[in-house]
Amino acid sequence: MEVEVKLRLPDSSAHQKVLSLLSPYHKKTHHQLNTFFDGASGELSSQRAVLRLRFYENLKGNTVINNSVSRVGEYKEESKIGNECVDDPRKLARSKEEENVKCMVCLKGKAVIVNGVSRVEEDEEELDSKIGYECVDDPRKLTEVEGSRVLKRAKEEFQVGEGGFIGLGGFRNERNVFEWNGVVLEVDETNYDFGTCYEIECESSEPEKVKEMIETLLKENGIDYSYSKVSKFATFRSGKLP
Repeated sequence: MEVEVKLRLPDSSAHQKVLSLLSPYHKKTHHQLNTFFDGASGELSSQRAVLRLRFYENLKGNTVINNSVSRVGEYKEESKIGNECVDDPRKLARSKEEENVKCMVCLKGKAVIVNGVSRVEEDEEELDSKIGYECVDDPRKLTEVEGSRVLKRAKEEFQVGEGGFIGLGGFRNERNVFEWNGVVLEVDETNYDFGTCYEIECESSEPEKVKEMIETLLKENGIDYSYSKVSKFATFRSGKLP
């Protein structure tokens, strides 16, 4: 069970204030591409679950992903991650060093967010990035991957039928990571086709204590915020900002 504090920031101004305030504690920045999958007959979504592949910028700092994964033909924008535009999730651009990209496959289920605290069942493992790209290009290959405990579980536990998996699309996320007062804060800028959201996340076994710490920091520095009410994936699927 993953337990996280999730606080939403209202706009880019509040987001920049938080980044500036926490800058002495900055550790790293991740450029992420999140892509999601369901069974062809809705086998996962009907049980409040979803399968995600997440790609990271490679360890040498070279960009390998040029844009978000959008609904085909709906959106086209210059990426903050790369130099080209991509309007089809099957046309992800890769560099010659794509083997250095980190790819994680994650099965998430039964997410609940109450008063800014998220609880979700999560099972995750690393996947070869080349295989990950192939599965984005052709989601049916997810059922053919050998040696992946998570993919095997997704197929068998949710009884994915002969139709296999289908791609749902996805979004980009820039995550700045800070080590502050004994906790790890993740400050996100999430870019959807329909707008941008800003959020602070912190995984903790003591969410109420950590939430109070973060709220005190924001209040003392005059930064507006609210409790997140839905997950990033739920926002993506709704097609509108919360």
